[in-house]
Parts: sequence; structure tokens; C-alpha cells
Amino acid sequence: MNTGKKFRIWTSTAALFGATLVGGALIAKTSHSNAKVEAPIFASTSSASPMPAAMVSTYAPLLKEALPEVVNIASSRKIKHTDEDSNPLFDDPFFRQFFGDQQPHSKGQLQPRQRGPQEEKEHGLGSGVIVGTNGYILTNNHVVDGATDIKVSLRDKREFTAKVVGRDPKTDIAVLKIDVDHLAAIPLGDSSKVQVGDLAFAIGDPFGVGQTVTMGIVSATRRANLGIEDYEDFIQTDAAINPGNSGGALIDAKGDLIGINTAILSGSGGNQGVGFAIPVNLAKRVMDQIVDHGHVVRGFLGATIQDVTPTMATALKMKDSNGVLIGDVTAKGPAAQAGVKPGDVVTKLNGQPMLNAAELRLLVSQTNPGTTVPLTVLRGGDSLNLTVKLGELPNDHEKSTDSGSGQDTLQGLQVEPLTPALRQQLHIGQDNNGVVVSQVDPNSTAAASGIREGDVVQEVNHHGVTSVSEFEQAMRSASGQPILLRISRDGTGLYVAIATQ
Repeated sequence: MNTGKKFRIWTSTAALFGATLVGGALIAKTSHSNAKVEAPIFASTSSASPMPAAMVSTYAPLLKEALPEVVNIASSRKIKHTDEDSNPLFDDPFFRQFFGDQQPHSKGQLQPRQRGPQEEKEHGLGSGVIVGTNGYILTNNHVVDGATDIKVSLRDKREFTAKVVGRDPKTDIAVLKIDVDHLAAIPLGDSSKVQVGDLAFAIGDPFGVGQTVTMGIVSATRRANLGIEDYEDFIQTDAAINPGNSGGALIDAKGDLIGINTAILSGSGGNQGVGFAIPVNLAKRVMDQIVDHGHVVRGFLGATIQDVTPTMATALKMKDSNGVLIGDVTAKGPAAQAGVKPGDVVTKLNGQPMLNAAELRLLVSQTNPGTTVPLTVLRGGDSLNLTVKLGELPNDHEKSTDSGSGQDTLQGLQVEPLTPALRQQLHIGQDNNGVVVSQVDPNSTAAASGIREGDVVQEVNHHGVTSVSEFEQAMRSASGQPILLRISRDGTGLYVAIATQ
């Protein structure tokens, strides 16, 4: 899948008719059972002290302990093919003269052409990590998503049928259980202490060739806004990660698990030194929620949030672009009840500085519903301390919006009055006023800033507009300064900043 100039590659493999495919879908409901689930029994954290790389001639003793704790996962799922999947050439009258209702077989023979839906099995390969001595395994959701049969192979050649305890597509974590005790479980590290430059080993089964170890360093921490998962806080590494490594272990120089390998960025489909792992602290929290509740319970703020761009920061008279802009609040939601308003900039939550929207979303999601936390916001240049009682996230309600900023003068933007017909068409309530964007020149600053046809402009630099004349006057009053527009799009409020000359 192409994301800009890069490709997003899930690191599991799927084999269909002997062909290797790379890919994985993440859209699925969390699977769970209401039955009481046995808790995982974790291994003790390693007490060994890592040796400086210059003093180490081999990592064999370290890896000898870790290798049995990483497993191969083979999954299968049923897929249906219809006549539409067959080669359309065989419906051509010319070819039917020669083949009739038969079609060539892969061995060069003719066989009767299948009519109607045909069910076949697709096989996939991935990796997993034993985290509980009583059979609990962590892996990626996309490794087992939709699987009807899951086989786990241990390093000692034993094979077990695994059941899915639960899955969380929002973080791409799945928890499996095999019916065996006294397994060697990998010690869990503390991913909050991981630093750029730390040694890292990736263990998995790339391309199904067998268990493989690669070595590198931690290239970055807290990677987000990649569009891979709903909640992102990745450890980035240059240790080689390839298709089939999904769900495998990323360990440190002590042999402790610090991450679950999940994806790579590549232009070729193979490793190019940019791999991502889900931090073990996040993975363990998700696993604990799945085991305890059958699904993941997340906190809910009830607001549309977005990053503050440099242009927005200038328009909001902020010293820098650190913080999270509130585009809209859910009526009667936690943020609204706490007094949060559109246009506020969140600078701290529960005492922790908030630099961007991804950080705020992650922290809110990891805070238990019902928790009351302090919230610091900037409003009109003043810092306000509020208190918010978080709710529970309902489905996909929490929203985060990105918007761009232009570099040229504002041109090519036409607006028209918000008539009753347009109000109904755009689902704008009677309490909301503004003007409707009727045309945007694709080469204009407005288009580059993210303005779209159908947007309803409600404010210009915090001044409400109810008519075209008020909008034009407010725009003229900007006098070459950055312009901050509050717009309504598909019923959701957000901000767009435009830099003018």
C-alpha cells in the first residue's frame, strides 16, 4: 500500500496456490469470551547486566535463552472465489470454440470449469512470543485476523492448536493461548526506558525459512502519525524485519522483550532498515485488558483534536507549536462538562506535557474510564487549569484531524450564504452559523491549507461570521497576518490555518 512516497508493508506472509503475498487487513471487531480466563504467569525480568558492545564477541548465550521463547504461527482462513475471479478470456466466444466449458489446469491438462462460488483455504505465516509460562502468546492481530485454524510450532518441534483469547485491531495486538504448562517465557522489559542507540535483536520466521535473528539498534522511539494503527507509539529499529516477522520479538541486550515487531516501511517489499515494533508496555496493557475484560477498555475525552502547525501557533499567538488544538467537543461529553471549548490548546494532561495529538490520544486511551485528571489549556493567551472526568471510549468516537497550511496569498476561495437547503444538506444545526465554501481553486493557498468545497466557515481569527459580507470583512482585517478559520466539515468542527503574504 503506497503511503506518499513510501510503502507500508505488514510483516506477515500469506501463501495462496504457492504464491507469497504481503499484506494484512486490520478492520475487525475484537474477539472475546465472557468465560473466566486464566491469567498469564509471567517470567521474572532478567537480572543480567548487558556488556558494552566492544567487549562482546558473541551474543550466542543471550540468544540461546531467547530463541525458544519465540514461536512460528501458521494460520489458515477460508476464502470464496466466484466466476468473476476466473480469467475473463474463457468467456470469450473465440476461446470457447477451443475449450468449451473446460479451462487449462496448472499441469497443462484441461479440467471442467467450476461454476458458482468456490471455497478455498489461504495459508499465512507469522511469529509470536511466549509471555506466559502457562501458554500465553503475544502476536499481531493481522497475523490471525479471520483465521479458522491456528497452529503454533515451538523451537523443539512440538505443535499446538492455539485459540484466540482476544484481539485489538486498534493496536494490532492479539493474545493466543495453547494448552501446555511450564513453557519458557520471555522476560518482559520496560519499553519506557528504551533509548535511541540501544542494541536491539529481532527474532522471527521471515519468509517461512525458519527462526532467524537480526541485530541493529533502536533508531527512534515514540514514532506516531504513520497511519499504521489507530494508536501508535512505535519503537523504530534498523534490525532487519521482513515478511513473516510479524508478531515476533524485539529484545534488548539483556534478553528482555521490549517490543512486538509489526511493520516496515519499504519501497521494495523487503527490509530497508526502517522497522517498527509495538512497545511491550503498550502490548502488555492491551493483553491484561483482554484477559481481564475480554476486550480493551479505553478512556474517552470527547473531543476532536489536531496538531498545532507553526502557522496556527502564530495565529493563536503561541510561543511554539507544542500542544493539541481542540477542534470540536462532543455535546455533554467529558471535555464539554469540564469546560473545554473549541479553540482551546491542551498543553498538559494529568501533569504530563502534550506535544501533539498522538500523545494526547494515547494517554487518554490508557487512562481508566472514570478517572478524574487535571487538564491545562491555553485560551486567548491565558493558561487555564481544568478538571476532566474521562468517560469510556464508545467504538471509534475519538477523532483526530490533520490539516495543512499554505505558503501563498489567499486566492481562489468563493463562499455563499448558508441557506436552509444547504443547512439541511450539510447537516448544520440551527444554532450554528457561517458561510459555505462553494469553490476552491486547486492551485490556491486555500486548497493547499486543506479547505474543501462544502466546508462551512464559522469563524475567522476567532470572530464569528454569519454572512458573506462579514466573512469578507474579517478576511480583509487580517492584513497579511496568518488566518485561523474554524470550519465545520461533515458535522465536525476543526481549525485550518492559512499563511498569507
